[in-house]
Amino acid sequence: MSPTVDHSLFNTDARGDWVRLRTLVVLRWMAIAGQISAVLIATQALDFQLPLSLCALAISASVCFNFVAHIVHPAEKRLSENGTLASLFFDLAQLVTLLMLTGGLNNPFAVLILAPVTIAATALRLRSTIWLGVAAMLSIPLMSFVHLPLVHPNGSGLDVPEVFRHGISAALAIGLVFVGLYARRVTVEGYAMSEALNATQIALAREQRLAAIGGMAAAAAHELGTPLATIKLVAGELARELEGDPELAEDIALIRTEADRCGSIMADLSQGGRDDKHVRSAPISAVIDEAARPHVGRGKDLIVRIGGVPAEEAGDDQPTILRRPEVIHGLRNMIQNAVDFARNRVWVDANLQNDVLRIAIGDDGPGFGPDILPRLGEPYVSTRSRGDRKSAGGSYEGMGLGLFIARTLLERTGATVSFANGSDQPSQTRQKSEKERHANRPPGAITEIVWPREALIATRVEIRGPLGENQRFLND
Repeated sequence: MSPTVDHSLFNTDARGDWVRLRTLVVLRWMAIAGQISAVLIATQALDFQLPLSLCALAISASVCFNFVAHIVHPAEKRLSENGTLASLFFDLAQLVTLLMLTGGLNNPFAVLILAPVTIAATALRLRSTIWLGVAAMLSIPLMSFVHLPLVHPNGSGLDVPEVFRHGISAALAIGLVFVGLYARRVTVEGYAMSEALNATQIALAREQRLAAIGGMAAAAAHELGTPLATIKLVAGELARELEGDPELAEDIALIRTEADRCGSIMADLSQGGRDDKHVRSAPISAVIDEAARPHVGRGKDLIVRIGGVPAEEAGDDQPTILRRPEVIHGLRNMIQNAVDFARNRVWVDANLQNDVLRIAIGDDGPGFGPDILPRLGEPYVSTRSRGDRKSAGGSYEGMGLGLFIARTLLERTGATVSFANGSDQPSQTRQKSEKERHANRPPGAITEIVWPREALIATRVEIRGPLGENQRFLND
């Protein structure tokens, strides 16, 4: 089972991969170039009187930090959590120092104090982000009261009304909180999506491995069928000729028994999955049966219909589709979700019409909650509310990850997945006959999967073409 990932804003673990040292060094060089340009323009073009020696010392600190970082560590080194936090603390301290030397909050570049906090919110854990955010918040009143004034060419200081300075302080504080929370929210969603996609890849790889193992078993059963039949035939002939020799006759009987046993073992192994060239396509009822098999014995009545007819009555009058691991795993997850919340029955309806293949999976449970229906298929969005879980037995704990994986895998095959709720008819009604039971429509949640014909329907060549040699399975 996949680990639970907190999708809330205050997820303490969510962050991106460790930041490369090269990234911070390049950003710092850009900041250094901007600081030098701003000081030169203020002094040479606008004639402000600035403490150039102190400003040069503050900028030189960043230059030295970059050189030391470049010498001590390789450029592609990924910093640890504490390393990135220390680097951002230095950048914040250097920026605040330079601003205090050039007017404090009277300097319009004071808004750049948002930069280190934004980087922290996107690259660090919550605790580290809070520490840097608190430091940036404390630096705002510090710059407001402790700073060197901006001096005009005539020697007068640049006086800003106190109310305006307080307004700048409030704006920066609000900006720190808002930008930090916004960046944090984006990071948490990206982290959750990354984890969910990783789980999707793991699920698909597992399904492909199972299909490969089953395919090898099916191929072995097919290839060994003729030799085993020959062994049994020859053993039978020898048994008739050696009836007068009890010892040899007993050995021959043992050979026949073991040959039968080999055939049974290979037949059982081939049931786990089939992906060789002989069985790459199958009737849609067989694919649905394979996907639903793990959930047949869970106490719910599973009804499969092909074109409105029960699957056992459909016969050969049904489409043949490609047996793709994504389809089987996706349908299995959708059926599992329906069985988890169904009260008594689950319906699986397949229909090919107007070059479109539709498979609808419904149940007689409480249905999807209206508050989460628009967000279904997103990672870590539970498909039902907590109250609905209680109706399913009180032991179900879903994260919505299975539904996300199923939707992702099915969409990779060209499908369109949609979710809805069925009619409001009572789900617990007594059926008078088997025919009426099959005609009953799902009143609860309904998941509809739609493919264009060319995406999944097997062609005549794929169904009846030359089989050729079994293909060797390669590990990707």
